[in-house]
Amino acid sequence: MRRSLSLLLSSLLMVISLLVAPQASWAYPFWAQQNYDNPREATGKIVCANCHLAKKLTQVEVPQAVMPNTVFKAVVKIPYDTAVQQVAADGSRSGLNVGAVVMLPDGFVIAPQDRLTEELKEETKGVYYTQYSDSQPNILLVGPLPGDEHREIVFPILSPDPATDSSIHFGKYQLHIGGNRGRGQVYPTGEKSNNGAFNASVSGQVSAISSNDKGGSTVSISAADGSSVDEVIPAGPELLIKVGDSVTAGVPLTSDPNVGGFGQIDAEVVLQNPVRIYGLLAFLAAVAIAQIMLVLKKRQIEKVQAAEGV
Repeated sequence: MRRSLSLLLSSLLMVISLLVAPQASWAYPFWAQQNYDNPREATGKIVCANCHLAKKLTQVEVPQAVMPNTVFKAVVKIPYDTAVQQVAADGSRSGLNVGAVVMLPDGFVIAPQDRLTEELKEETKGVYYTQYSDSQPNILLVGPLPGDEHREIVFPILSPDPATDSSIHFGKYQLHIGGNRGRGQVYPTGEKSNNGAFNASVSGQVSAISSNDKGGSTVSISAADGSSVDEVIPAGPELLIKVGDSVTAGVPLTSDPNVGGFGQIDAEVVLQNPVRIYGLLAFLAAVAIAQIMLVLKKRQIEKVQAAEGV
């Protein structure tokens, strides 16, 4: 009971802090973990795309096949132009952060530290991996990380062993990978962040533009019926209108400062049965020996024929 109450209070405090201080919304995985039992919807879309609306390229490298109880690498590549900068929550310009989600098949987990080679330890230095939930150790999250240093994120994966887990079988498995760069255009509450364009909600004339106490602007629009609507623009986007301009509902009032986005990709890996490899090697060896014996037998027959004068 105390633990449940503690979790409830911590969740409420985090929600309040995110609403009061939007800059804390860099840690969007919290929202996905709290609101979705599974980060991949029935349509196949990873839920990160609900806030990171722009579509960007994400790539992944995994081996074609792996042996049971072995460590292999899944390398998530998040390419973007490092010359661009995003708008931070306070309106300042900053470098892009990156993050990734890797949904592994059941039984596959992040490799323990004592199973990593020195090379893997070096490649994963400074990267902190978290699992999506206590019951889903096969779903891994990373980020946010500085994009300049982590446009490639290495996930060391430990494959399961069917010999010790009857629920695991040899065969082909699918991985679902998502990669993000930059901040989202929408907050989990449904409100726009300052990384999106802001549009006029009504048609009319811009009657005033004033600065607000949050570093942004308030645009007053006088409608044809005499009413006035205030559009609150946070710090970051640049205004495209001035006092006296006529606007129509839906027209952009600001530029679109977003330079980030989210992309997802699927990959396949085969959990290979070592017995099949041994069998294949034995078959190839038998074929090679048979071919050698046939060649030797042919030469023997040719010598016999030559001796008999055939």
